[in-house]
Amino acid sequence: MKGVRIMAYRYGDRYQMTLLPQSIEEYIVEDDPVRVYDAFVESLNFKELGIALDEEQVGNPEYDPKAMIKLLIFGYSYGFRSSRKLERATYHNVSFMWLMGGLKPDHKTIARFRKNNQNTLKEILKQCARLCIKLELIEGNTLFVDGSKIRANASISNTWTQEKCEKHLKLIDEHIESIFKECASIDKKEQNSPSLVKFNKELKNKETLKSKINNIMKKLKKKQLKTINSTDPDCVKFKSIQGKHAGYNSQIVVDEKHGLIVNSDVVNQSNDYNQFAEQIEQANETLGRKCENACADAGYADTEELKKIDEQEINVIVPTQKQASKKAIKPFDKEQFTFDSKNNCYICPEGHILPYSHFSVKKQHKLYRFTSRATCISCRHFGVCTISKRGRTIIQLVNEKSKIKIEEQYKKEQSQAIYKLRKQKVELPFGHIKRNLGVNAFLLRGLDGVKAEMSLLGSCFNIARMISILGVPGLITKLMS
Repeated sequence: MKGVRIMAYRYGDRYQMTLLPQSIEEYIVEDDPVRVYDAFVESLNFKELGIALDEEQVGNPEYDPKAMIKLLIFGYSYGFRSSRKLERATYHNVSFMWLMGGLKPDHKTIARFRKNNQNTLKEILKQCARLCIKLELIEGNTLFVDGSKIRANASISNTWTQEKCEKHLKLIDEHIESIFKECASIDKKEQNSPSLVKFNKELKNKETLKSKINNIMKKLKKKQLKTINSTDPDCVKFKSIQGKHAGYNSQIVVDEKHGLIVNSDVVNQSNDYNQFAEQIEQANETLGRKCENACADAGYADTEELKKIDEQEINVIVPTQKQASKKAIKPFDKEQFTFDSKNNCYICPEGHILPYSHFSVKKQHKLYRFTSRATCISCRHFGVCTISKRGRTIIQLVNEKSKIKIEEQYKKEQSQAIYKLRKQKVELPFGHIKRNLGVNAFLLRGLDGVKAEMSLLGSCFNIARMISILGVPGLITKLMS
């Protein structure tokens, strides 16, 4: 038709006026995930978190603690961890505007709140896990433990050892001596000399650095440490595929039913060797009862640690390094030797007796070896069984019975079925935290700080899983009931 203009596009007009301004509430639809985070924080017991909500307090009004925790949890869930990014989000992101009810705290206020409430943030995951138990999303029958290394907010170059301190002190002393010599030389010439202010400043800087290194050496000796990081003294040096870094070992305990995190922790140890009992006990405390099965990989295979949980009548499913490698037992491995408990000796495959020799206090194990070296050397298998001129030696741990019991438990068909679930249950949270949330390093420093961050990250994962399982409207209904 002539005179009719057909428009192929819809055009916006930011200057279009409305009769009445829209409220922030109208910007967020009913099934928007941000509503879950709002309902979740509202359901928290702030008294148990250690925050007293006092409407009658006097003085300059501060930001509502509930709003600040909502900001942190929702921000961490979508990769906004920096206080400056969180501040910007309250101005430009509609979800953040709705969640905060229009509040716009500056980045210093956000950073200060996070720093001053580390103990509160550490408790959030516990309340989240107990909420999941109440909603029957966590059963607590089988628990999986795993650890993953996360970098600290510190450079590996700031890690000091006794040798490094001594080396730098020597170089500083040499430099200070050269400064004095140069000053003496200038005094003699008395002309065309640069200002001595430059030398005084340089000398002061070297003395300050020397004092700093001496303090580091004192801390190393006092705490009996091999290394210490001057930026974050609590972090440790560890190796990864990307090289050496300063960081922490984060630990999580996950429930079998939906893979939800029951407990999180952070330790300043470079391995998982003595963490099993501590992590399971923390998780059981959150559950309010003992779990039935506790599972972990070979990195946790410390017999003393596993025994602590086994003695509580919990089925421990942790392979030894040998079991995890799936190597076949060789003809002259320890397993081929028979232990005679009555006579306290081992009998080798050839029928020779290895009597008890002594107990090593340093290594905490018993030693069994031949009384006569000739017995072993004259054996037809010498060179295959052992090449030692002292003869074959068998080591027995103090907790050898517990070790054998746990090894046998791992071999059971039921245990194997549980162990196969380990990867998909316990490694998913770390994948989500590191890949989806983009966490390649902690922002806070010190053990309390990184534990608080790990608790936030664990809560973020749990809330995301709860949304996936129950949906936004269903979860909000349960949170508000």
